[in-house]
Amino acid sequence: MKPKCAFLLSILAATLSMIACSDSGTKPAASAQPGVEDAVSSAVDAYLYGYPLVTMDMTRRQFTNVATPDATHAPVGQLVRFRTYPPVEMHTVTAPNADTLYTTAFLDVSKEPWIFSIPDMGDRYYLMPMLDGWTDVFQVPGKRTTGDKAQKYAITGPGWSGTLPAGVTEYKSPTGIVWILGRIYCTGTPADYAAVHAAQDKFSLVPLSSYGKPYTPLPGDVDASFDMKTAVRDQVDALEVNAYFNYLAQLMKTNPPVAEDAPMVANMAKIGLVPGQDFDPSKLGAFDKEAIKVVPKLAQAKIIEFAKKVEPVNGWLIIPKAGLYGTDYLDRAFVTAIGLGANRIQDAIYPTGQKDGSGNDFDASSKKYVMHFDKGQMPPVDGFWSLTMYDATYFFVPNPINRYTLSQRNKFVSNADGSVDLYLQADSPGKAKEANWLPTPKAKFVPMMRLYWPKEKPPSIIDGSWKPPAINQVQ
Repeated sequence: MKPKCAFLLSILAATLSMIACSDSGTKPAASAQPGVEDAVSSAVDAYLYGYPLVTMDMTRRQFTNVATPDATHAPVGQLVRFRTYPPVEMHTVTAPNADTLYTTAFLDVSKEPWIFSIPDMGDRYYLMPMLDGWTDVFQVPGKRTTGDKAQKYAITGPGWSGTLPAGVTEYKSPTGIVWILGRIYCTGTPADYAAVHAAQDKFSLVPLSSYGKPYTPLPGDVDASFDMKTAVRDQVDALEVNAYFNYLAQLMKTNPPVAEDAPMVANMAKIGLVPGQDFDPSKLGAFDKEAIKVVPKLAQAKIIEFAKKVEPVNGWLIIPKAGLYGTDYLDRAFVTAIGLGANRIQDAIYPTGQKDGSGNDFDASSKKYVMHFDKGQMPPVDGFWSLTMYDATYFFVPNPINRYTLSQRNKFVSNADGSVDLYLQADSPGKAKEANWLPTPKAKFVPMMRLYWPKEKPPSIIDGSWKPPAINQVQ
């Protein structure tokens, strides 16, 4: 446990112990503090463990809370075919991208399998990662893995067995929740939008029971009381601790832990969290019930502090593991918080700017920045790369030229020696340099790179033989 968290817990436990003694007129019992600390520590661990599942389901609820598909939502089992990059005001998912058009759907495979059909994609880069309820990418058909030709998959749930139609490959999900978070590369021009739209229209989803038959999806159930405006992360973070654990307990009934989670399952049982059962807070003593009220804030602080454990590379945070987490629960919670839906590192790596070249926070309220690439040192990828600008909460930044990203599709102005400078600042650097300008807010900001299908042979970001250059303040 982090020293700061341990200190807070010690103060909390001592305070609760003194309150108990004040009420009883006795001196503090030697065992009171460890008991409270153990309860709170177990609850913090359980909170972090469950954070991805709770966030995933809250995302599902917001994403699917419509009767029929619209531009950015669709009922469970129906595809949303994003026709443009995500709008600047969209706050459903943190760190959206402006490089691909999403083709995405939430499924419930706890009842029956779903058949997902991918058309022939020609030479266009795409990937269709399938995330389980815990945010692991359990399968990822796409150009890198399964090629360009037409494909059909049956996505089945835990415990399902049966016969599938000929020509259909089974992908078994560990959980009832499945999120297909497909991405299709698009340059953003009208002509390329049209070409991607045509490909999107050929994707299909149908329940196994209706495969090969005429199928019309039923209207979705709409919960009018659900908050469709507040960002999912804010809604999750605002949950009171008992409501959070009740929610998590319900979700684990159809989204069970895996075998390697056994130690965590035993730890959760100490506070009344047992997979497949309702949350039982009676496992906690009276003062423990009071103590765990601080758990959400403590756990959220640990998520934020996680970034400090990873040594920055030229000021960039590069998470060594994403998409597949094993028992690295804090890593998984951190990625959920800043970039829900992250891919496996073989498909995409997301260097996230933490500090400038001098070790200071990014703040364009009065500063300007430049990112310099030597000749021949652009990011090494087999897919594509980009640099996206976010505000301090990891959402797009409104700006006068509606530019949220720079990437290899831009026609950059090069320096005399063939190098390239990218300008990160609130105001235009001037017409001669505007092609290389990524607008920032006049405030703190977060730059994030995307390297899709990064090269695995040197130079490579995967093995560290290529490193993103620092972003430096302009003097």
